[in-house]
Amino acid sequence: MSTISVQEKLKQQFPDLVYTPLLTPDKHPVFTYNGFHPGKVDQLPRGHVKEPGYQAFPVDVTWEHDQAIPMRDGVTIYGDVFRPSDEGNKVPAIIPWSPYGKVGSGAQDYDRMGPWRMGIPYQHLSGYETFEGPNPADWCARGYAVVDIDARGCAHSEGDIAFWGEQEATDMYDSITWVAKQPWCNGSVVMMGNSWLAISQINFASRFTHPNLKAIAPWECMTDPYTHNLIRGGIPNAGFSEFITRGFAGFENIENVGAMVKQRPLFDEYWNSKKIKPENIHDIPMFLTASYSTGLHCEGSFHTFETAPTSRKWLRVHASQEWHDLYRPEAMDDLQRFYDFYAKGIQNGWEAETPRVRLTLLGYDGSHAKTVEERPEQQWPPASQHSVRYYLDASNKALVSAQPAVSSSTAHESHSLTDCSDFVLHFDKYTELCGRPFVKLYMSCDSSDEMDVVVQIRKVSASGKLLESLNWSPMPKPQPEVPDVNIAKHLGQQGMLRASHHVSLRPRESDDEFPVYDHDRREPIPVGTVVPLLIPVWPVGMVFEAGEGLVVRVSGHDMSLPEVEMMRLKEPVDENRGKHTIYTGGEYASYLVLPFI
Repeated sequence: MSTISVQEKLKQQFPDLVYTPLLTPDKHPVFTYNGFHPGKVDQLPRGHVKEPGYQAFPVDVTWEHDQAIPMRDGVTIYGDVFRPSDEGNKVPAIIPWSPYGKVGSGAQDYDRMGPWRMGIPYQHLSGYETFEGPNPADWCARGYAVVDIDARGCAHSEGDIAFWGEQEATDMYDSITWVAKQPWCNGSVVMMGNSWLAISQINFASRFTHPNLKAIAPWECMTDPYTHNLIRGGIPNAGFSEFITRGFAGFENIENVGAMVKQRPLFDEYWNSKKIKPENIHDIPMFLTASYSTGLHCEGSFHTFETAPTSRKWLRVHASQEWHDLYRPEAMDDLQRFYDFYAKGIQNGWEAETPRVRLTLLGYDGSHAKTVEERPEQQWPPASQHSVRYYLDASNKALVSAQPAVSSSTAHESHSLTDCSDFVLHFDKYTELCGRPFVKLYMSCDSSDEMDVVVQIRKVSASGKLLESLNWSPMPKPQPEVPDVNIAKHLGQQGMLRASHHVSLRPRESDDEFPVYDHDRREPIPVGTVVPLLIPVWPVGMVFEAGEGLVVRVSGHDMSLPEVEMMRLKEPVDENRGKHTIYTGGEYASYLVLPFI
C-alpha cells in the first residue's frame, strides 16, 4: 500500500473538498469530555460497577487509557484498551471503529437517542462501551480485549475526520497492525459494531486484507452514502448526516459531506470514492445482521450479503431495532461462537451448524399474522421467491391483477407533508413477501419540470386500518402511546426518485428486473408531460393472514418517521410545486411488482 498521504491525495483529486473546523471536546456543548490521560492505567476489579444499576464486571479488567497508535503518515490516534487482567493469557482483540468518541466521551447516549433506551436494560451494559460497540465488561469475561479507538480527528486523535473511504480504511489497517503486536494479544483481531462501526468494517474489507484480521461482524451497514442516505433516489437530504456530525468533536476538521451534497448533486468520482464495493470482499469471514426497521442500513446490509463473494458469510435478519438487538445476551452468545471459531480456533461447529440465513418476516402490531422470527434459509432472497405484478387502478384506488382497460387518474399536492395517493390490495390467503419490490408509475406535473416522488408500502388490517410494527418487545406502553419515531416503530419500506434522474436508469434485460439508477445525469420533465418512472423500494419482509393487505402510498415527501424526535420536519425536503398526477389503466400500465415466497 502507498505511503503517500491519503488526505493530500484526496485534496488533489477533489480541490473543492470542503472541511469544517470542529469544536474542541472541552468546549463542545453536547460532547461529554473526560480529559486526555495517555499512559494512565486503571484496574477494574471483579464486581466493579461504574454507576448504580449498570452491569458489574464479571472478571478483573485492566483499562489502559489513550494508548498512542501511529499512522503511516505521521498522524497519531488514540485508543483505550480493556483487557482481562490475567497477564499469562493472551487474548484476541475486538476493535470498534468510529469518530463518535470512546468510553466516557461523545454526544450519543442511549438515554437521549430514543424512548425507553430502546428496551436495553441497564444491566446489559457496563457504561464503559462506546456508542454502538461492544461492552468491555461482557467481552473481557468472554476472553477478549476491546480496543476502543478514536478514529482520526475525533477528540485527541490527530488529523481530520473522514467519512469512510480510503483514508479510514488505511488508518484501520495500521491500527490492526499495532493491536496485533501488543504483548497481551494472541495475534488475532476481529471487528464489531453497528451503523458507522459496521460501515467502517465493510469499507475496510472491500479495500484491503490484513493477515491478523480474522473476522468481521458488521451489524447493519450502508454501502453507498449517496444512494442510501445523502441523495437517495437523486433527492438531496443531508439532514441525518448533519445531525450526527453536530455531535463530533476534535482539534482539527471534519469532511463536510453536507456541503458536498450541494456542490455535487449528481453521482460522480467523489461519491464513487465513498462507495463501498462488497463484491471485493473475497475471503474474510463475515457475520451480518439486517432489519427492516432502519431507515439507514436496510438496503446496505442485504446488498452486502448478496454481493460479497466470500464463501464464509452469514446473515441474521431480526425483528427489532438495531441497538436493542445489539445487546441481547443471546445475540452476544451467537457472536461469541463466530469469533471463537475464527479468532481462537475453537471447533464449536459454527461453519457446519449455523444457517447461512436466518430470515424474519414482520407481522405488525394489531395483525392476526404472527411474525416469522429467524427461520433458517440457505440464501437471501429465498430460492422460492417469485414476482407478481399488480396494476394500479385510480378509478377505485385499488391494486388489481389485470391492467384496467380504461384509463383514469388521481392527483395529490406534491409539496405537502400529508397529501398522498393510496392504492389498496388485500390477500385472500396467508401470504409471505420477501425481497425488493418496485413500482412503475406514469406521472405528470402541471407546475414544474421536476418531480420528487416517494413510494411507501404500508400494511393494512382486513378492515383497512394502517398498521405499524413496534421495534422491540415488550414495549412499556401500548402502540398508540409509543412515540412516533423510527427508532421505536416501523411504518413500511420506501422508494424514492427525482424524476429528472430517470434518464440514468441502467439497461434492464426484462420489465421484471429490479430497476437501478446511476444518478450521474438528469433531464428535466417538460411541464404537463406524462412520463413513466420506475421506483425501486428497499427490501421488505412481511407476513399476512387472509384478508389483510397492503397500501401503496405515493407522495412528494419522505413518509418515514424521523429517526429521532429532534429531526422531525415542519416542511418537506423537496423541490416540488403543484399537483402530481398518477395515470393508470388503458395506455398507462402503472404497476407494483411484489416478491412472494
